[in-house]
Amino acid sequence: MQQPSPAARLFDAIAEEYESAFAASEGRRQSVAWLLGELPPGSRVLDIGSGTGRPVAAALAGSGHRVTGLDVSPVMVELASRHVPDARFLLADIRTHEPEPGHYDGVCSYFSLLQMTRAEQRAVLARAAAALVPGGVCALATVPLDLDGAQGRWMGHEVTLSSFSTEAFVHLVEEAGLSVAEVREEEFTPATELASPEPQLYVHCRRPL
Repeated sequence: MQQPSPAARLFDAIAEEYESAFAASEGRRQSVAWLLGELPPGSRVLDIGSGTGRPVAAALAGSGHRVTGLDVSPVMVELASRHVPDARFLLADIRTHEPEPGHYDGVCSYFSLLQMTRAEQRAVLARAAAALVPGGVCALATVPLDLDGAQGRWMGHEVTLSSFSTEAFVHLVEEAGLSVAEVREEEFTPATELASPEPQLYVHCRRPL
């Protein structure tokens, strides 16, 4: 039997604690508002790393969009299915899951890349871009730090993190074939003593026509 990934074990363990700690992110709220403003009515949207389904999938489904959420954590998928019954949630790893090319009007990924290697992040961004229809929109969020397999402690658990500087991440997005429309950064303080204040990067982009 295949062993759960480190990300699956982590998010199985923290589940709703993660939601409450990070729910107040104003940057994410504004990013979801941007996505809602760009999507045509009844859009098909892929939410990579959908977590508990709140607030992202809930906002999208509540606005009438057809949401497919992917997450590696069985606990998160179960919670999301209860929280957002109008969306569809799959237990899947985007590193191996192949979304249908050219199928989605929108793709979003909020902080779901950080426990992947840099090479895996490159591949996932390319897969996300390919999943979009021409002109489709994409909202991405990460923590813009120059990290490559760094060891640390987060939310009470040992984690291995990789990320990119703002400039490098934007370049990565463009390499994936997406046109960048907006880049925003903010500092966010989680509502828990188990996580430190962090920079957050939001990149809004689209697949060229």
